This record gives sequence, structure tokens and C-alpha cells, in this order.
Amino acid sequence: MTIANKAVLVTGANRGIGKALVEEALRRGAKRVYAGSRQPLVKSDGRVTPLTLDVTSAAQIQGAVEKVESLDILINNAGIALYDDLSDRTSLERQLAVNLFGTYGVTQAFLPLLTRSRGAIVNVLSALALAPLPIISSYSISKAAAFSMTQALRALLAGRGVSVHAVLAGPVDTDMTRGFEIPKSTPESVAKGILDGLEAKEEEIFPDPMSQSLAEGWRNGVAKSLERQYAPFVPAEPVKS
Repeated sequence: MTIANKAVLVTGANRGIGKALVEEALRRGAKRVYAGSRQPLVKSDGRVTPLTLDVTSAAQIQGAVEKVESLDILINNAGIALYDDLSDRTSLERQLAVNLFGTYGVTQAFLPLLTRSRGAIVNVLSALALAPLPIISSYSISKAAAFSMTQALRALLAGRGVSVHAVLAGPVDTDMTRGFEIPKSTPESVAKGILDGLEAKEEEIFPDPMSQSLAEGWRNGVAKSLERQYAPFVPAEPVKS
């Protein structure tokens, strides 16, 4: 997997990691970058196609699909993080709507194009998918759920030639982490680490120094071992609801 001459879609492309991913994909020679955001972006690079895309809106997702001619790499980056203590169900539902169901909706909508290109799906998650941080409990839950979905999709889509990758990033210097006085990686360095991991075909991508300290333990751990054991158990045909 290389970025050069590929068509790439990045959700949440207006700032932070998403903005950095757009720039990094261009630097690596992407032939087309679709930049999805809730408010249209203005980009001077002719290779960038802005898309109005709120990942919680089925209508906007479908509108984006109609504007994308072909797609090799989908990067589900859009997300929200709210401080909470699980006392407010609304907060949990809001973060699940974006971080889990938004990622699911965009993935399903673009899956026909990705199947055609035998492409890749990259879900930008968090190391908190592995263990929750109590002051952002609902965010941690939503990312853990999205990680489990990522692992399931990896097994389900392997037969179609679509690879599925999870980004388990540590703290990144974005608006989401403004309240944390801890060492953080820059969005630019994390974007580079994400695309390095994709090009290296890493199933779990640890794109920064903090997350890299977890990589060996994860890859050799019981949870990853169970994922490998369970992966062959896929339906012979799509399950009808």
C-alpha cells in the first residue's frame, strides 16, 4: 500500500490530525484527496476536493458518495471528545453517534468503491480504546466500541481484498486535548506516523512515542491472539437482518 497516485478521503479534515493527514497525503503524491468537514474547506491545491460531510448525517454521507468518482483509502478521522463521568446518557449517545456510528455509516457508504479498488480503511481511534480514562469515560467507551468494529470489519472484509487498520494514538496537541497538561505529539508527526503505518501494512498503527511503547505488548498479547483465532469465523454469505 502506497499513497502515491491514490485517491484518499479524510473525514474531519478541517483541523488537527485530519488537516495534517490531508497535507501529508499530498506530500506523498496522492492524486486526489477528498477533504470531508462539516463546513466546506477552501484549498488552493487542485488535487483537493472539499466535501461537506457531517458523519452523523445520512444525507450528507450520500451526497459525498455521489461526488467521489473512485476511492483507494478511506481515513475515518472525524470525532468528538467530551469530559464526563457517565452520569449523563446524552453525552454518551452523542459521542457514540460520531465516533462509532459516524465511522460505521461512512464506511458502509464507501465500501463499494473500496471493494472495487481493493483499498484500505483507516480508523483513527485512540490508545484509550485499550483502557479508559475516567475523566473522558464516554469518549473512551466510544473508541473501544469503534476498535471492536474495526477488528470485526478486518475479518469480514479480508475476502474482498479490503484491509482495515486501527490507529491507536496517544495524546496529540489538538483542541481535544487542550485541557491536558501532559506531553503531546504534533498532529503533523502523528499524520506521518499513520501513513507510515498504512504503507507498512500494520493492522494496528501506533503513530507516536507514547503509543509506540504499547505496540509490542499489544501485538504479542492475549487480545490480539484471540482476534487472530476468531478471524476465520466469518459468514459464508452476508447476514440478512
